[in-house]
Amino acid sequence: MSASIAVAELAGLCAAALARAGTSPENARIVGDALAAAEADGLASHGASRLPFYAAQVRSGKVDGHAVPEVVRSAAASVRVDARDGFAYPAIRAGLDAALAFVADTGTAAVAVGNSHHAGATGHHVEHAARHGVVALGFSNSPAGIAPFGGHVGVFGTNPIAFACPRAADHLPLVIDLSLSAVARGKVMQAKQRGEPIPEGWAIDAGGRPTTDPEAALGGTMLPIGGAKGAALALMVELLSAALTGSHLAFEASSFFTAEGPPPRIGQSFVLLHPDAFAGPAFAERVETLIGAVVAQPGCRLPGARRAELRARALKEGVLVPAALLAEIRALAS
Repeated sequence: MSASIAVAELAGLCAAALARAGTSPENARIVGDALAAAEADGLASHGASRLPFYAAQVRSGKVDGHAVPEVVRSAAASVRVDARDGFAYPAIRAGLDAALAFVADTGTAAVAVGNSHHAGATGHHVEHAARHGVVALGFSNSPAGIAPFGGHVGVFGTNPIAFACPRAADHLPLVIDLSLSAVARGKVMQAKQRGEPIPEGWAIDAGGRPTTDPEAALGGTMLPIGGAKGAALALMVELLSAALTGSHLAFEASSFFTAEGPPPRIGQSFVLLHPDAFAGPAFAERVETLIGAVVAQPGCRLPGARRAELRARALKEGVLVPAALLAEIRALAS
């Protein structure tokens, strides 16, 4: 059974629950907004279902709810952010905003965020940059969830890649956001919570056998998209997000789903490209020409189109959240 709630109300409830757990008001607001935004986009695995885990980790000290990110311009076009074992959302926003302040002058900018936590829907971070007229790429590692190709012990995270491209003023940015596992690990956790099996092809158990049992999947590893190619991409993201930021590798990071253990201390990295430094005014025309060729074909739609439709509907009608989860969040907020 699900219950309807306005997006803004859900954001406020999540923020209140985090504040009661021991999070600063500003950090609680940023995280609450991010969780509600994920729900609005139909990304429930990165939405309100994360709130109880986040709150428990704040209470246990696994996440420092009062952390203030340290932002340093480490080179002419580079920003280094220490999340200080706090939530990723405020650290990433601080780093991106610092880079956006100068990228029109430098043409390119890179942001490295270390000692961080779960970054949620990575597409939302790059979309923020694209709304400022900048092309953006984003990478994050996560606790071990994918084995190297041919293996069965997790070494890489599910390691999302996200891309955002600004469009004409009457269009939302084009956003591509994908996990390098067959599905996000959060979907397996949701299946476990509902007591439902998962489809074949999502995961293998600890012995390397295919499984439809979410409990066995969480004890094993997720399967990468595209077999060996997906595993190679996961390795690439691990290097770009963890090694480049001096953070924990996936197999060194603690779980996002338990309050026990040390902070996960993972990393995120972002690359920003200002069109004016490259194609200039021709960029926007080239973007729309390509997109027009895609959508002109019957049955074709742009990546992220469904997300945009869900967001528009959610802002008008609210979102549906499992009633038990909503009751739990209300209890944590009161």
